[in-house]
Amino acid sequence: MKTASIRTRDLTIGYEGRAVVENIELQAYPGQIISVLGPNGAGKTTLIRTLMGQLPPIRGRIELGGTQFSDLSDRQVASMMAVVLTEKPEPELMRCRELVALGRYPYTGRLGLLSAGDWQKVEDAMALVGVSELADRDFDRISDGQRQRVLLARAICQEPEVLILDEPTSYLDLKHKLEFMQLLRRLSQERELAVLMSLHELTLARTFSDEVVCLRDGRVDRSGPAGEVLSETYVEQLFDLSPGSAKMFL
Repeated sequence: MKTASIRTRDLTIGYEGRAVVENIELQAYPGQIISVLGPNGAGKTTLIRTLMGQLPPIRGRIELGGTQFSDLSDRQVASMMAVVLTEKPEPELMRCRELVALGRYPYTGRLGLLSAGDWQKVEDAMALVGVSELADRDFDRISDGQRQRVLLARAICQEPEVLILDEPTSYLDLKHKLEFMQLLRRLSQERELAVLMSLHELTLARTFSDEVVCLRDGRVDRSGPAGEVLSETYVEQLFDLSPGSAKMFL
């Protein structure tokens, strides 16, 4: 059996010693998409930030490829895990090709110089997500949907085993939400990426996720295959909705 690309053991997360979610046990394998769901304030973003190393765990451990996160160097983490955040980056005077190239820096030497092989990987990543025609465009002058694809190309350029995303479809219209999730599904399978993301769109989570992890009241309320967990009855319970109202969200 394959080793989980990312795994948590008895993980408690929060801020300044105050627990937000306790006893989290999750694991994502190559080619698998796991979505983290829950009402506002349930701890979705806190979990994502802890998994990516922005916040220290209060208790428990995170493993990448079977090795404890804290035992890995920053360069080792960057070569194993890539992140796409919700915040819109505003790089000054940076073309899309240059932004994607940032994904190669875990593999460069002290001077940070990219080789011809690195630049080829940049071109390959942009072609893979369909943004080659944006290579010479200024990043701050393209649409939100195009930006998300460029940021995904930067993450793919890192050649990670794990891809973590925080609400990746937030700024996209319906067409681009679907295109982005279809692309993510294809990349997870072709690249054998373990994808873990927070989402608030239940229809997308149910359609594209292999498994979901639902947070509520400081704990993992339920987890498992998306189609089994996200029943109308359970969604109403998770989000405290009136009976019969979950139909419009699924």
